[in-house]
Amino acid sequence: MSARHFELAVAVNPSDHHLGPSHAPVTVVEYGDFECPNCKQAAPAVKLLLQRFTGRVRLIYRHFPLEEVHPHALHAALAAEVAAGQRKFWPMHDLLFENQPHLKLPQLRRYAERLELDMVRYDADMADTVYLQRVREDIEGGRASGARATPTFFVNCVLQDVSGGLQALFDRVETELGR
Repeated sequence: MSARHFELAVAVNPSDHHLGPSHAPVTVVEYGDFECPNCKQAAPAVKLLLQRFTGRVRLIYRHFPLEEVHPHALHAALAAEVAAGQRKFWPMHDLLFENQPHLKLPQLRRYAERLELDMVRYDADMADTVYLQRVREDIEGGRASGARATPTFFVNCVLQDVSGGLQALFDRVETELGR
């Protein structure tokens, strides 16, 4: 059996959550899970990557909650989407990782309050699961792209193995920038 070459199945689009300029020569797409310890560990490294290659790398974050192992991951992803609806995706992203052991619904609501979200809208959006479709689309796109675990990274649409550590991600970005 030969090693498969996995590519991003869903193109980067304007509705994606991103950091960095849209014209950056390198785009890193992360499929992540807010309850995943490896994703929490990767988050500061990804921010460091953006700092090291300022203006030359764009990060896209997509949801890939592993519900069978992380019982609160789906609600955390929904809370992040609800926050995104109020232009606070990245602050919520950071709060969820900072408070990873505490992702139950009442705690998610406190993070929304801390971010000064419109709480009537937050409660309605969470109860209505208006953002569930978006999260499910991210999951399907991740599966179609070959994501099986979190975090899964794609650099310029090609899967990057980080099982040996995140240095591989930095090296790959450097290689792409050198092309």
